Amino acid sequence: MRGQTRQGLRSPGGQQGGRWRRTLCAAAAVAIGVMTQGALAPPAASDSAVTPTAARPDAVQQSLNALVRDDGMPAALASVQDRNGRTRTYTAGVGDVATGSKVPKDGQVRIGSNTKTFTAVVVLQLVAEGKVGLDASVDTYLPGLVCGKGIDGRNITVRQLLQHTSGLPNYSNYLGDDVRYYAPRELLATALRHPADFPPGTRWKYSNTNYVLAGLIVQKVTGRPLGEELDRRIIKRIGLRHTYFPAPGDASIRERHPHGYYRESADARLRDITETDPSWGWAAGQLVSTSSDLNRFFTALLAGRLLPAAQLAQMRSTVPAEATFGSGSRYGLGLVSRPLPCGGLSWGHGGSFPGYETRGGATDDGRAAHVAVTMQLTDEAGRKNLERAADAALCR
Repeated sequence: MRGQTRQGLRSPGGQQGGRWRRTLCAAAAVAIGVMTQGALAPPAASDSAVTPTAARPDAVQQSLNALVRDDGMPAALASVQDRNGRTRTYTAGVGDVATGSKVPKDGQVRIGSNTKTFTAVVVLQLVAEGKVGLDASVDTYLPGLVCGKGIDGRNITVRQLLQHTSGLPNYSNYLGDDVRYYAPRELLATALRHPADFPPGTRWKYSNTNYVLAGLIVQKVTGRPLGEELDRRIIKRIGLRHTYFPAPGDASIRERHPHGYYRESADARLRDITETDPSWGWAAGQLVSTSSDLNRFFTALLAGRLLPAAQLAQMRSTVPAEATFGSGSRYGLGLVSRPLPCGGLSWGHGGSFPGYETRGGATDDGRAAHVAVTMQLTDEAGRKNLERAADAALCR
């Protein structure tokens, strides 16, 4: 999820909307290893599926090199798909600072708040099936569960959850430093101990709590675990071979992956926090994937392969979200639109999770790109540089 530490992608844009504030510290406390300080290895050469024909350096590779060289990222990796479906992959930096190993091409990373788009798709599929009403109250599906100071599930709609206009407080602002398993209802209870941020439907504010409730609605309506529904309805349906929802207690990353790191300050040692319990993210940020799978997902979504036209149109109906996602950004139902410097819009989300940060999206003409780095970004300059790298990939 994005943001600073335990929150979600500024959600993407650095975006602040949810920063997972304490998780970095928490994960650091149980770090798998403490890395020795020192200069990182020089950026790796472009690892691409298509050999460049131009003599000048590739703009995407240059931007990844800069993320490693200038922003101190241990590694950066990207996958870029053109209008014809041809894909190039890139890497820079090192996959493991302890050994200096290469960054695995298109390696798996924790994708944080990109998970929200997956969750929203499942909810909208249930809407299309007549099992969920977008403008029905949360209480319709989870009677009596959502209540607190200024909070009443009878007055909050499913649409408001997906669009972050519910006013529900963000549980990830209040989690302690324990790195452990969190049950979804425990996350919700943490949020409900605090007052509403505003009356439902009156404002927009990013809150991971909205998506925990969306996930609980999916489970209640289908009678199956959220992870199974994501796998059946999206992952297997469009062939995302390297995407999965970790099972309870699974702190590892299954396939080839760069290590993820945390640094408490600019002059502090890097701590390896690759292995951590991701359950505090759940429906808002628990998925593991690759840049290429994210390209495939968002391209399939925009092409209408996951939702009927009516529900996709609802998903793309947006409200301003510049405070979290940057100038010109707007938030739909789990989907963010951002203006591109080369013209047009990108549609995606972005994600932040301790150890990793991802940015990117897809366009209506079939382009897609995602860039990941192996350290969660906590400063505005670093986030902007990552977003510029994603823009460069989409505009190449």
